[in-house]
Amino acid sequence: MTKQVDVIIIGAGIAGCSSAIELARQGHRTLLLDRQQFPRHKTCGEFMSPETKEMLEHLSIHLLEMEKMPSSMDHARITMPDGGKIEAPLPGFAYGISRYELDQQLHQQARAVGAEIMTKATIISIQQLESQDYEVEVKQGNERTRYQAKAVIGANGSKKLRGTSSEEGLRDETIYVGVKSHYKGIDIPARVELYFCDGGYVGISPIENETVNVAALLTLDSVQGSGKSVTEILQAAAMSNPNLAARIAEGEAVEGTQVSVAPLQLSNLPEPWSDYPHIGDAMMVIPPLCGDGMSIALRSSILCARWTDVYLKGEIDYATWQSEYTLEAHREFAQLLRRARTIQNLAFAKTNRFYPALARMFPGLANYVVKATRLSEMR
Repeated sequence: MTKQVDVIIIGAGIAGCSSAIELARQGHRTLLLDRQQFPRHKTCGEFMSPETKEMLEHLSIHLLEMEKMPSSMDHARITMPDGGKIEAPLPGFAYGISRYELDQQLHQQARAVGAEIMTKATIISIQQLESQDYEVEVKQGNERTRYQAKAVIGANGSKKLRGTSSEEGLRDETIYVGVKSHYKGIDIPARVELYFCDGGYVGISPIENETVNVAALLTLDSVQGSGKSVTEILQAAAMSNPNLAARIAEGEAVEGTQVSVAPLQLSNLPEPWSDYPHIGDAMMVIPPLCGDGMSIALRSSILCARWTDVYLKGEIDYATWQSEYTLEAHREFAQLLRRARTIQNLAFAKTNRFYPALARMFPGLANYVVKATRLSEMR
């Protein structure tokens, strides 16, 4: 027996939930699938810019009304291995809330507007029929179910993690590892802190419950031999930045919050479509130093949902759905990604030790860099 739905969204993180909320609100029968159980801790900077807050409010998620209040941040500090520092104000208040809490809010909202969520679900196959509808076979426990949907949306993370690859040149050849742990006892003011170290950088920012999130992006080569646990990897990375080592030593890792993700490849260009549209990290993996991945995940999901809505209503055909979403995704994200990659390359240049002095000579430089990787206001 085949069950009928209008749209299947693969991946129940920020991007997937956001699209599910948008489409279910329009009356479409929406099925949201994820291979893991929620709530859970995820590798993430857990930093929400003003743009992220705006888009969450569009989805009826109000950060400042949550039971567990997020922390706020109004500036950023970058600390180089030699101790040099760059500080810059953020363009408005940013907020810190764990994915463990945020994902629960998104799931509650998705269910409230009528989306069905199926977790611990494995996708066996996805086939596109001659009618251009999709047939998706799903296994949950010992039960297999076949669904037919007019649309499928991919929100299931980096292609490399899904066992697939991008066309040559679309992703950076460098392989990265992402790690994250929460810490108690680190007294941090209202700011996000970034520490450069051998092989990458580590971000520290406040979240809820007087806790901080410590997240790192490090090259695979640099973490080999650093130990098997997340805390061991973070401590090894901190050995090349004394200020970071001192910061981490102030606190104690919160048990059960350690997660890692690998392999990761940063995007050179957005990839908004293969056999169906992609959103979030499935579309584009940005350097965490150079932008707000949450806002991109949210923006891409809202854009995709708009075009999917008119396709499901029969107002446009399949080819228009594909071409218009692809065009808008490139228009929205390609230039931002190019700026982010340029800043990433400059950050890892051998001359980076001179950047704090340049920032002092040209006070507006750091502000420009912060603003250069922000999204425009949502239209």
